[in-house]
Amino acid sequence: MQLIIDTSIRQIVIKTKVMAEDREILREIWDGRVPICFSLASDEIFTLEHPDPFFLLVPRQSYFPLATDRVQRTFLKHVDPDNHGEMWLEYESQPLKWHYPVGLLFDMYNSKGPLPWNITVHFQNFPEDELLHCPSRDAVEAHFMATVKEADSLKHRAQVINSMQKKDHKQLWTGLQNDKFDQFWTINRKLMERLGEEGFKYLPFRIHQVLPEKPFIQKLFKPVSDEGRLFTLADLLRETVPHIFADDTSDVLRCEVYIQGVNPPLETPVQWLSEHFSYPDNFLHIALVNPS
Repeated sequence: MQLIIDTSIRQIVIKTKVMAEDREILREIWDGRVPICFSLASDEIFTLEHPDPFFLLVPRQSYFPLATDRVQRTFLKHVDPDNHGEMWLEYESQPLKWHYPVGLLFDMYNSKGPLPWNITVHFQNFPEDELLHCPSRDAVEAHFMATVKEADSLKHRAQVINSMQKKDHKQLWTGLQNDKFDQFWTINRKLMERLGEEGFKYLPFRIHQVLPEKPFIQKLFKPVSDEGRLFTLADLLRETVPHIFADDTSDVLRCEVYIQGVNPPLETPVQWLSEHFSYPDNFLHIALVNPS
């Protein structure tokens, strides 16, 4: 395969061509960054001095609680010390789920928007009905490892993750937490091994619909047919969200499909996408975004 990707990781052209090392694709995906401007909510500023916005290049593969320690320390100096709670983030009145990868959130809410991505920081009025609490990085690790285990139960009946030692699990987490590609992929490559030539037993995927936002869609889907045919992204979408197609005979879509910040061709095999475009939690997260 040949991958051509622009600097903002917003477009992709995949051509059928032998490529010596698909690891280059994994590295391109891993190195993706989102430029973000964090601003403290104006009605929560308690000091006479208004804080300047805080700019960061945040890894797409990471989670906000792993990347915003300095943001929190900076803005805590400007809020009421007697009236603040857990930090949470919001974009255009939409609370951002910390347990979703940063890149997925960007694809869902700002894939067509200007850069940097402008996010508002809050320390009051936590949206209990929309967000999970995140008391520490341990909560992020617990969520991440639970999702990795769920993905492996779909791919390998959990045989791979259960055969690993505790130190392997810790290396997987530490590699993600410290943004270390080689440290992470030394372990993760085992989780991406196929079951012979037939691919994974089932594809770990989640489809996220935006405007209006709905719970993600996740179903059992085999990436390879019993006859050995590789199912494509079009096959997956027709099986799970047929309403996004303009009609039953064409591949014209009513919305845009983003995976890792790009629009992969609908003829791309989902087995290949799962192996190369999954997030570190081992799920292929697909964002459906209205063209407008």
